[in-house]
Formats: sequence, structure tokens, C-alpha cells
Amino acid sequence: MKFHHIGIATDDIPSLIEKINKYFNLKNITDIVYDELQDGSLCMVTLDDGTNIELISGNIVENIVKKRRYLYHTCYSVEDIDSTIKSLISDGATLVSDTKEAILFDNKRVAFLMWDLGLIELVEE
Repeated sequence: MKFHHIGIATDDIPSLIEKINKYFNLKNITDIVYDELQDGSLCMVTLDDGTNIELISGNIVENIVKKRRYLYHTCYSVEDIDSTIKSLISDGATLVSDTKEAILFDNKRVAFLMWDLGLIELVEE
């Protein structure tokens, strides 16, 4: 597994982009897209050092934003998502969301699991 990005929950993606831009040098900002399968709006911000931050708003994160808990998940890229899921489950993880295509990642398959590292997302390379 390789670190891919952190996911940050927000109720206002454009406003958060402005705040991030105030403190970091931004290399890239994707368009804000709505992902029906995840029931949320998404945008990827890349800092000049290559760090990726996914911004998520909508129903999927509404409750944690109300609680002012903005760190949503950590994402790791994997070569084989199915075998990685099986391995993590055998190590105590719980599958939260079955694999599905993610519009923000060119329809690559993703899955969410709750594990000792918190909520993690896997994205297939």
C-alpha cells in the first residue's frame, strides 16, 4: 500500500480551497465533481510537494462536519484491491463500502474499510 491522499470533510469546498491556497503553494486543483455513488461533491487539491488532499462535501460527510471533525479518511493506492481487502479483513478491518468506481479517479475502483488506522480508502492503481 502506498499513501495516496487524505480526505477532508467540509461544507464548502470553494471556501476551503481559498484557505488552503492562503497557506500552501498549490500545484493543481481539479474541478469539483459530484459522485452519485458516493453521494458527495469531490475535489482534489495537490500541493507543490505532491501531497494530495481530497475535499469532500455533501450527505456522505454531513454528520462529521456538524461535529467539527474534518479529517475523514486516509487513502492508499494498491495494485490488487480485492486481495488487499481480504488481507485487511483477516487483520481485523471491517469493510464499510464495497468496491465501486470513483469518478474523481477516472473510474478506478475504490473501497472503504474501518481499520486500526481509522477509516481508510483503497484506490486500485
